[in-house]
Amino acid sequence: MRFLVDFHFLRPWLLILFGPAAMLLWHAWKTQYSKTGMQSLIANHLLEHLLVGGKKQEKFRPIYLLGVFWFITIVALAGPTWQKEPSPFTKDSAGLVIALKVTSSMLARDIQPSRLERATQKIHDLLKLRPGAKTALIAYGGSSHVTMPLTVDATIIDMFSQALTPEIMPKPGDAAAEALKLGATILTKAQIPGSIVLIADQIAGDQLKIMKNSSPKTHSVHIYAIAAEKGVPVPPGSPPAPALNLDNMKKAADAVGGSLTIVSPDDCDVRKLAGQIQASLSDAKQNEGERWQDAGYLLLPLLVLLALFFFRRGWIVVYE
Repeated sequence: MRFLVDFHFLRPWLLILFGPAAMLLWHAWKTQYSKTGMQSLIANHLLEHLLVGGKKQEKFRPIYLLGVFWFITIVALAGPTWQKEPSPFTKDSAGLVIALKVTSSMLARDIQPSRLERATQKIHDLLKLRPGAKTALIAYGGSSHVTMPLTVDATIIDMFSQALTPEIMPKPGDAAAEALKLGATILTKAQIPGSIVLIADQIAGDQLKIMKNSSPKTHSVHIYAIAAEKGVPVPPGSPPAPALNLDNMKKAADAVGGSLTIVSPDDCDVRKLAGQIQASLSDAKQNEGERWQDAGYLLLPLLVLLALFFFRRGWIVVYE
């Protein structure tokens, strides 16, 4: 019985047209079918033999059809509806904010050629799966900074991400929570739905509580861990960096109510991440990108069919 619960009119104020329509029909009836002239002077039992068609005209008069036609027209104009549909005016304008950790630990080469370089490669692959989508880039260490605001130019995001190095960061540290807050601010100011992807090799323990208390409520967060597990050989000369702490990353994902993706040698990780981003955006836009479907258009074929009767000879409502 969902139909009865959701049924309503998009333009209910147009139902007031039933008043003028009823008055016009009454006037048409009175003027067309009342006895005028000689009809008022002739007895009914004689009049029926003098009128063309006799009583046959009384069985189905054009004014009946006109009343049905106007009734359906007014209902159609009022916009009956009971279900929603995707809005044709909302395209995939969702945004993506990539928060990339840029610290000395990201220079470790347990992930070849390095954690940071591999991260930029994965960013490139992710953007290829989302052509034309608005993307912003944040670099963070001990503080977070907008490297590139929302743009649909993936080439610029690639160029700026590849130019990031720990040396250009104002101070060392781990401000993951601040980066997430900055990402949420970017999407909120743009007034678009979106997701935040935090790319990091590790997240400091003191950040977990902050992330849990200040994580974005209106935007989904996805953690992308880019570090090798313990036991993976590290090339000589690689900067020292802790191996992947999977438990810590899971706690971070739980703290923000998001997903966790681990780096992989192929593109499985990027495709998984892109799917999670799309799924979260679909949930976020479930109501925002929908509108009530106007079912009034479904009545147009019926109106056209009824209108064909008025093309018959003699089917006309005469107003005197």
